[in-house]
Order: sequence, then structure tokens, then C-alpha cells
Amino acid sequence: MFVPPNLRIQDNQEVARFISENSFGILVSESLDATHIPFIYNQNEGDNGILYGHIARANPHTHQLTQEKALVIFSGPHAYISPTWYEEGPGVPTLNYTAVHCKGQASLLSDEESVQAMDALVTKYEPTLLDNEVLMPADYQAKLRRGVVGFKVVIEHIDAKEKLGQQRKAVDQQGVFKALSESAELGDIKLANYMQKRQLGLGGV
Repeated sequence: MFVPPNLRIQDNQEVARFISENSFGILVSESLDATHIPFIYNQNEGDNGILYGHIARANPHTHQLTQEKALVIFSGPHAYISPTWYEEGPGVPTLNYTAVHCKGQASLLSDEESVQAMDALVTKYEPTLLDNEVLMPADYQAKLRRGVVGFKVVIEHIDAKEKLGQQRKAVDQQGVFKALSESAELGDIKLANYMQKRQLGLGGV
């Protein structure tokens, strides 16, 4: 992913937060096979952190996860930007967006590691389920786990990008933020909220 220096997310904690909040990613292998799955990111393992996930054992993609390079893509808020929102021309339509790409080495987990990774995923979204023996009895979990394969991606490089129009003059940034904030489109509102949280592309608003 091309990331100009002025659009790069520099703070490692912000990158970790982005992955956590947008954890449903795309796993892409060297073969260009791709699988959409949720990930758990452990920032404190290795030099750049480790991503954990699991996929169905029946998925042929499992054969691409043994000591091979992998790319994991996380997409955040994005929206169409109209040039009519700028103070004056010239201008062209564009899309502003946020994304993180993680490149690294993929490998399969042991059965014990897979259980830990899946428990961590459940804990992230609904921790009380792990203790719900009625809904998720231990024997039922064990049966389902035989049908999945756990893996990890040891991250070697991260590209993190926030294209929020922060390179434009302040009055244009203000026009874009105002239009997004007042829009009825959910994607527009999500991007405006992200800009507000990050204090980027607001033009001093």
C-alpha cells in the first residue's frame, strides 16, 4: 500500500487500536487466496506484534499457512468526497479512507494454541459465553474446534494510512467535515466520527 509520509499513522498504539476496532480482516496468501475472518492482535509479541486467527479445516486456504508470507488487510471508515464541498475549484471527486496492511510469516498453531486463540476471540466480543455451559457446553466446543485450524501471522512490516484530506487547506477540510457530519449516510458519519476522534482533517473546527 502506498503511504505518503503525511498520511501515515506513526503511533504504534494508534495502529493497535485501529486493528482492534476494525479486526475483521482479509487474509491474503502468496497464492492470492483470500479469506475474510476476525483477528486478535497481540502487540507485545515479537518485534511488530502477532495476529491470531482460525479458518475452517475444509478451506483449501489452510494449505497456504505453513511458513509462507501473508498479507492481512484491515479496512476502517471510508467515504466519497465531493469537490463541491471545497471552498473553490479546481477539485475532483475522491474517496477518503483508513486502512492498515500487515505483512508477515504465517504458520499453524498447535491444538492448545488454537484453543487459546479462539477463547481470546470470544472474550473480545462476548466473554460471558465461555462460561455458558447451556449454550456452549464443553463437548460441543470440542467438536466444533476439530473443524477449524488455528494460525498466526508474525508481523514483519506494517503500513498504516489515514487519507482524511488533512493535506488540503483548512477551509476545504472544514467543508468536507461539515458535509460528512451532516450526511444521512452511515459511512459518512463513521468517517466524520473517526476524523473527530483523531483530530485530523478538521481544519481547526
